[in-house]
Amino acid sequence: MMATPATTIRVARIRLDALQASSQAPSLIFAVTRWGLMATILAAPLAFGAVQPWAWAALLIVAFGLLLLWTIGNVQQGVLTIHWSPLYLPAALFLALSVAQYYAGLTLDPYATRESIFKFVTVLVFFFLAGQLFAKAPKAVWGKFGLGVTLYAFALGLFAILQFFSSRNLIYWTVESKGWTFGPYVNHNHYAGLMEMLIPIAAAYVLSRPREDPQRVLLAFSLCVPVASLLLSGSRGGFISLLVETLTLGWVLWRRQSGRSAGYFDAMLALGITAAVLLFFWMAPNTIVKRLDDLANLTQTAEVSYGQRKLASIDTLHIFRDHPWMGTGLGSFDTVFPRYRTFPTDLGWSHAHNDYAEALSETGVAGGILIIFALILFFKRAFRNLRRRHRSEAGWIQLGATLGCCGLLIHSFADFNLHIPANAAWFVVLLAITTGSGTAWSRDTRPREMANHPGHGQTC
Repeated sequence: MMATPATTIRVARIRLDALQASSQAPSLIFAVTRWGLMATILAAPLAFGAVQPWAWAALLIVAFGLLLLWTIGNVQQGVLTIHWSPLYLPAALFLALSVAQYYAGLTLDPYATRESIFKFVTVLVFFFLAGQLFAKAPKAVWGKFGLGVTLYAFALGLFAILQFFSSRNLIYWTVESKGWTFGPYVNHNHYAGLMEMLIPIAAAYVLSRPREDPQRVLLAFSLCVPVASLLLSGSRGGFISLLVETLTLGWVLWRRQSGRSAGYFDAMLALGITAAVLLFFWMAPNTIVKRLDDLANLTQTAEVSYGQRKLASIDTLHIFRDHPWMGTGLGSFDTVFPRYRTFPTDLGWSHAHNDYAEALSETGVAGGILIIFALILFFKRAFRNLRRRHRSEAGWIQLGATLGCCGLLIHSFADFNLHIPANAAWFVVLLAITTGSGTAWSRDTRPREMANHPGHGQTC
């Protein structure tokens, strides 16, 4: 098979001879920008998911600061190279739609629409930067990224479990909240949304390690902590998303199985992780059984029930029925929904608990077409070249990012994780890794296990 050419598109090439610097300076700036981006999305969940105005405003400032650094790096090297993602087009059109709603007076809540535009611009900048910074990232960067996410998921999961067993609905053991808190999040579903993005990357990193690596088993068992924390959070959407991710990963591993030994090791690894998680749940049965009972109970929970979510989604679609073409304005759901709510409740409904229905009500057919277009582009690229990806560490990480995106897209049918700034930032970074061009896996054509499979030494 012929090697697939890189899809990098050079949209601009600017020669600035007067500003040329040493070749090392731009590389250093790009490295600082890349790790600045990673540090930002690692820190964002710790600030209650960055839901407070100061937190998401800080994300906006940092995003443009990193964009400025990236621009300086391009100026110093004298060449501006932009790596294209097919999702740039629907994203730009969606932004144009929301801006048109605001300036044309088509929104029923101008203040909320303006705030939503700022938040959307923030995640777009993260999306663009991640696509550019990871497009030609050195191989070592992918390994550090995978290891960093694995350790971060372990540490955050351990913190959440300790907090769960030692406090009564307190965040950091001191901050009170009226919601069902878990970890650093006010809402346990949003914690689960973060974990269902981190766990697949950690799992993919473990699978990318050589079989003779002594740390592989240790890292595999470290996955038990974030998985257990997600189950303890009691999020039904998180549980379903993780189950779908696990089944999808199992399907991918089954397809790549090249021999009995490979399949046997992967099966033993999966069984070991499962046994360790079951052992953890056995150690504290009473509290955990109650949490799992809450997870399975669709009618009587301490939060919004399944029936209420269903009714809210139907009522939200009634908003779409009355404002079919351009919607009520991005971010206007909180203002409009009380007029359409048909069920009694003492809970506040700032979101529909269904990101798709809410997007339709706020942006109408125009926004719905763009969302469908973006989803088609995503799934078209999500699982392409699977065999080729498995030959490099970057390819495995990209597969993990794909599974994380799929998990959050499933969870969005029953929650509003995409409206949580920290989770939205993580999602677009993983989306950029999944759909971007020029990634390391597409340039690395040597099989990872050439020594074990000498017949596969030809470039594919």
